[in-house]
Amino acid sequence: MTHSLTAPRDAVSAEPTPRPAARWAVAGGMVAGPLFLGAGLAQGFAREGFDFTRNAISQLAVGESGWIQTVNFVLTGALLMAGATGLRRMLRGTPGGTWGPALVGVFAVSFWAAAVFPADAGAGFPAGAPETTVMSGHGAVHMFGGMVGYLTLCAAFVVLARPLAVRGLRGWAVASRVMPVVVLAGFMASAASVLAFTAGAGLGLLWLAAVTARLAATPAERRANDLVAHTLAEDSGK
Repeated sequence: MTHSLTAPRDAVSAEPTPRPAARWAVAGGMVAGPLFLGAGLAQGFAREGFDFTRNAISQLAVGESGWIQTVNFVLTGALLMAGATGLRRMLRGTPGGTWGPALVGVFAVSFWAAAVFPADAGAGFPAGAPETTVMSGHGAVHMFGGMVGYLTLCAAFVVLARPLAVRGLRGWAVASRVMPVVVLAGFMASAASVLAFTAGAGLGLLWLAAVTARLAATPAERRANDLVAHTLAEDSGK
């Protein structure tokens, strides 16, 4: 009896093997989040008057050494944009391959907006600043840009769950759909705890890095080959 092998349509619509330039671009998306958080934590512990329980990392752009955090915003935005470009090349022609990278690109732009429109001083930082934060025009734009950026990131997680599922990474796909709830919960709890806000934002950055790395490590073409091999094994056992 002759058996015909038919792999699922989604699995065989594999993207071409990423070129070196695309691999470097994707690497930008992997390191952006950890780099931003690492630089923010280092500054937070080093800057006088900064308290993670009272101040958001964005406020590090205020004060005499604020240029360091501004550079951190600009560099992170550039790395995220590179990652979005790499994802677009890697996911071209696959489910989520258009909107996922586009949403990550919008998230990248929000970091550039944060660099141009810094957060307001307040809650005792920088040293000598009043306890009460007075909202300014640039501070309002900063907050709005951050809100749009993280809502877009949450949408990207939902969209990127599709290519994760196509590659057989079901657990990753489910987690990517749940992650927006966790991130938004941290934002909603920010009124009661700045740490909750920082944790939610940081978790979103780290999850994006993890998803980017996982997608890069599991091309769709590999998943298609695995399915064919599995079918062959089943047929040989009949």
